[in-house]
Amino acid sequence: MNNIKRLPALLIFAEVAKQKSFTLAAKQVGMSKSAISQQLKRLEDDIGQQLLSRHTRGMSLTAAGEKLLGRCELLRDQVELAIQELDSSKEAPSGTFALTIPHSCEKDVVVPALSQLCKEFPLIQPQIHVTDSAQDLIQNNLDVAIYGGELKDSNYRSLPLGSANEIFCASPAYVQKHGLPSQLHQLKEHRLIATSWQKSPLAVYNNDDLTEKIDLNVNFFVNTNTLPNALEMAQQDMGIVLLPEFTIQSALVGGQLVRILPGIQGWQWPFYMVHRFQRDKPIHITRFYQLVKHFFAKANARG
Repeated sequence: MNNIKRLPALLIFAEVAKQKSFTLAAKQVGMSKSAISQQLKRLEDDIGQQLLSRHTRGMSLTAAGEKLLGRCELLRDQVELAIQELDSSKEAPSGTFALTIPHSCEKDVVVPALSQLCKEFPLIQPQIHVTDSAQDLIQNNLDVAIYGGELKDSNYRSLPLGSANEIFCASPAYVQKHGLPSQLHQLKEHRLIATSWQKSPLAVYNNDDLTEKIDLNVNFFVNTNTLPNALEMAQQDMGIVLLPEFTIQSALVGGQLVRILPGIQGWQWPFYMVHRFQRDKPIHITRFYQLVKHFFAKANARG
């Protein structure tokens, strides 16, 4: 089956899904609304699956559409980069690509992004420094940093990746031994594991009202400076921990951890990619941002 003929329809599908509107997508690609609709209808007929669910309030993606969208977004980005490369007289990127990343983004976000990046730019040589401490780009001779939290004022450029909420969790064995807290104030009676970025009082929120902060005074049982160490201590039944949900999703699914106080969440962490290029970014930096943003959204969707 010749799938090359479907490429325009796949790119149009990605734009419609992005805009969540046939009208806006038509304006973006310079086609009529009816032509857009016909392309998608033909694509759905060809593959034998419905991609969009149309209803009175607009439209939404079906399960098949959600699955296809991730691939189409990467395809769209690659097409845009291919055109950029043709318009540029620069040589293919090569040499060291130095970056620092937090542990939370290592496995499900940065590593798959780097894997794809190295396929597209085989001459670059990534050098990765994994730490939960902020690193200065110039002082440490870094090109890029993935950063979680509010950014400090600096001369570096920042690009948003998204955000992730924190949740309380503990091991089933800890809960069996110490009981399951049902009220927020009961956390004071439990052993809490603190990371280097957490201090008392903890800022927490009711899921029903994320605008009203609750300052929770607690006594931490143990402190650690990395997220993996905090996660491991929780899995070893040492206490309750508050961590970004997408970083502990596999432990929750696997039963190594259970959620505590499901009606409460911690701070909504913003994540950024920070780089030191003042003018036009090298093309591999632009592509890395696209890939990291894609895999960050994918990791959060699983959470």
